[in-house]
Amino acid sequence: MNKMLELFSKIHIHPLLWVVVALSVLTGHFYELLLLLIIVFVHELGHGVAASYFSWRIKKITLLPFGGVAEMDEHGNRPLREEAIVVLSGPVQHIWLVAVAYLLHQVGLLDDHLFSMFLQYNVMIFLFNLLPIWPLDGGKLIFLWLSIKKPFPKAFRQTLLLSFYVLLLFSAVIMVTEPLNLNVWIIISFLLFSLYYEWKQRRYVFVRFLLERYYGKKDTFGTLIPLKVEEDELIIHVLEKFQRGCKHPIIIENDGQEKSLLDENELLHAYFADKLLMARMKDLLYQY
Repeated sequence: MNKMLELFSKIHIHPLLWVVVALSVLTGHFYELLLLLIIVFVHELGHGVAASYFSWRIKKITLLPFGGVAEMDEHGNRPLREEAIVVLSGPVQHIWLVAVAYLLHQVGLLDDHLFSMFLQYNVMIFLFNLLPIWPLDGGKLIFLWLSIKKPFPKAFRQTLLLSFYVLLLFSAVIMVTEPLNLNVWIIISFLLFSLYYEWKQRRYVFVRFLLERYYGKKDTFGTLIPLKVEEDELIIHVLEKFQRGCKHPIIIENDGQEKSLLDENELLHAYFADKLLMARMKDLLYQY
């Protein structure tokens, strides 16, 4: 109960949404907007409930005029299985929403028009959220999939690039099919701004990933994946090889011969605590 109360305290309504609500009342479209808000609210609450179950730090859940955003204060070091469950917990809400709407329609509490509109909104939001565009659920699933085999910064960069190309394709389709749909163009603009912002912040995102790995929980890594590196490699270049969901013993080699073995925390300590920002791996051999 306490977790649910805390979760509801994180819900915020964007000021512009009140303007949209007022306009919907004036134009006679309040019930349509209400159905849309219910779907968006339940979708985002699904993310929030799953995140709360895994004791994630939830910053806030914001309801926007054109959707919603669940912001988590996590930085890529939770188990991939957990992250997948949290991401998918939004889209799966649409399944029971349709079932409830069908029952309400059968007993006469939802007329044909509203039921048809509710189904249309459900399918639209469900499919749109699964587009491989960051920060939609589909984009986050792509990021998780790429993270299985690729280093964190590379997986994130490729996710943003793929998202940009898919968004361009989606925009071209809208230009042909619904060029005057203002709502869709507002959403496209929001996604484009989000991608631009994330691209500018990608280095900061990577550093937060490393910081959380250094200061955060140490029991979330299920597997060991050794990293073989040359002693002349820069520390930061080795850190850029770090993957999610695993711990990295660092094997330092010279001409193919193993020279030393370091724990990843020793590398993180050298970078963050000792400020060895431009040091090479061989510089650590006499310190640890």
